[in-house]
Amino acid sequence: MLDFEVQRCTRKCCETDVILQPGDEYYSVLVAQGAHVVRKDYCAAAWPGPPEGTIGWWKSQVPDIRSQKMCWAPNDVILHYFEQLEDEAAQADMRYVLALLMIRRRIVRLEETLREGEGEEVFVLYCPRNEREYRVPVSPLTPQRVEEIQNQLAELLFAGKA
Repeated sequence: MLDFEVQRCTRKCCETDVILQPGDEYYSVLVAQGAHVVRKDYCAAAWPGPPEGTIGWWKSQVPDIRSQKMCWAPNDVILHYFEQLEDEAAQADMRYVLALLMIRRRIVRLEETLREGEGEEVFVLYCPRNEREYRVPVSPLTPQRVEEIQNQLAELLFAGKA
């Protein structure tokens, strides 16, 4: 498994040099450049789609520091929801995205990626909290489905904090 640091949002579009303002939507990508992983941020108007060599990408919004802060549900709640999705084939892509979130939040650890069946990739995850192993098929996602999943997760797993 490779570990790398992801830099914070630059708040500046790498294509147009426009400064991103609170409330602006933007896209971020992680691109492999040699042995390094580089983050690039794009304003929504200049987003060309994920470039060649993209490791991952996401859509976000510049936070307004005066607005209410959002915080994640506790890790146990996220893990419980992830486990509930295990037997729901229709939610396999949601479970995959949740697995990525849990890896990032260090709730689970990516042990390995396997190729099963007809070349299907499967993440093998380990959770030290409950000493359990999980297998999560990698799901191909369209940009529209990514946005739907982000919205669903925001409704389920974010809480406002004054």
